[in-house]
Amino acid sequence: MSTRRTQPGRPRLVPASTTAPPREQVLHAAAQLFVTKGFSATSTREIAEKVGIRQASLYYHFTGKDEILAELLERSVRPTVDRVEQIEKLTVSETPETVLYLLALVDIRTLAEAPDNIGMLATHPDVTSSEAFDAFRSIRAELASAYGRIASQAAGPDVATAAEPSHLGEMLLHLVEVTTSLRGSGVPIDDATAAVIASTCLRACGIPDSHIARAASPATALASDLTMSGSGD
Repeated sequence: MSTRRTQPGRPRLVPASTTAPPREQVLHAAAQLFVTKGFSATSTREIAEKVGIRQASLYYHFTGKDEILAELLERSVRPTVDRVEQIEKLTVSETPETVLYLLALVDIRTLAEAPDNIGMLATHPDVTSSEAFDAFRSIRAELASAYGRIASQAAGPDVATAAEPSHLGEMLLHLVEVTTSLRGSGVPIDDATAAVIASTCLRACGIPDSHIARAASPATALASDLTMSGSGD
């Protein structure tokens, strides 16, 4: 846990162009630079200049760019993980196919709404090789485990026999992460695109199209309910 000063930083170099809190401005600027230039090639000075503050003022909010990226990466996965328990409880009243479709939809929306498509850096060597992002990798592994648990209940007999839950979970997580690639290519992640990705996840588990069609409608309604219930978080 880093220590923050209780006094504000120095005056800005240039007036703010947004009403967002300075910390959010730093995160937004850093996300844009990390995605376009790469994490290693981006300096804290560049981030500060993009925000319009002095480099020293950036350190009032963050200890360095590792901490900035760690927070951004967590935002690309935490909203879904926070809903996993609620989603899994639905296995009592909904089919496993519906619950798996629901998890995929919620995760797709999380990635689609992640600031500046920062989720695309999740598997970047700068992230996977650094201990600074162990906490993020732990959260991501928690999500993969949830995919595996739910998928093992929903999968067709051939897939369920051939693949371990952990392998299924990683496979599905990677399938959903295509969301970031599509965003990077300029493809809008609308409801239709999200449905295609979610359906692909179920097909990968050997679930027949007829079952997917029956799962899609209730899962979509449940996803909207979860989004609305979490809007005040």
